[in-house]
Amino acid sequence: MINSVLGIPPLAAVGLAFGLTALGVFVDLQRVGTVGAVFQVLYFCGCLLAMTWVRRRNLFGPLVQPPLLLAVAVPAIVLMGDGAGISGGSTLLSVGAPLVNSFPTMAVTSGVVLALSLVRVVVQREPRAPKADDRPVRKVSGRPYGKAAARGAARRPATPQRS
Repeated sequence: MINSVLGIPPLAAVGLAFGLTALGVFVDLQRVGTVGAVFQVLYFCGCLLAMTWVRRRNLFGPLVQPPLLLAVAVPAIVLMGDGAGISGGSTLLSVGAPLVNSFPTMAVTSGVVLALSLVRVVVQREPRAPKADDRPVRKVSGRPYGKAAARGAARRPATPQRS
């Protein structure tokens, strides 16, 4: 059963998504000079894998990571790659253009990750633990004992029992 699988810690899940996103940004910057198809595929797969592999109780981190990851990873990789000869206004354009161009990818990825998290919450719901009062009442010689006897001790029948 899927519920028995522990999953990876949330920091590892976010690190996985960040690593794949950074790799995609780096490859596309070297290949075409801006973020493109390789970035989009690796970003989407990284966020999806993070949501799929994380522990169920830690779904919040990978759920909110797609926009945050894009806002951190893309400028960081762009500035590390082109940081030597950039000055003033060209820095804003070199960082802003990839962010604006990758917005549709971030929106689709966020929607898919949200849907997957809702599916995981519903499908992998933990079984309800029975309460102490949910146990069937056991009777010895027709009379309840234990908690059932304590609950019924204050009640008296309308007619006395025969002896």
